[in-house]
Amino acid sequence: MIRYALVCENGDEFEAWFGSIADFDVQAEKGQIGCPVCGDARVRKAPMAPAIAKSKDTAPSERAVAMAMAHKVREHVRDHFDYVGERFPEEARKMHDGETEERPIWGEATPEQAKAMMEEGLPVAPLPPEVAPAPPKKVN
Repeated sequence: MIRYALVCENGDEFEAWFGSIADFDVQAEKGQIGCPVCGDARVRKAPMAPAIAKSKDTAPSERAVAMAMAHKVREHVRDHFDYVGERFPEEARKMHDGETEERPIWGEATPEQAKAMMEEGLPVAPLPPEVAPAPPKKVN
């Protein structure tokens, strides 16, 4: 796993984890990385200082760090995006096609629906697994 500091074209800064260095390049080229603040898929790597652990005893495990980051991402989406439930593919397509105003949304999609949306060029991405169950903040 590798962590990158990223910035979108709107100047929003965020971090993301990737399975390898090449994974970022492939996903960025396909527009599959979306800014968690504004949803912009035009992202690039930002300058980043290396993290240096002092010792094995004080450094959290890579899994613990990844899970904490995943929890923060999910929490941010839950608190700042509109939950549209099973209407997610339909709502995402309407926004992508300009039929409705763009806004940050999240919801449910089958793996087949998610794959189809990515192939159509919609800026969608799966959420990391939930650490502790929490209900959605909003339902439209």
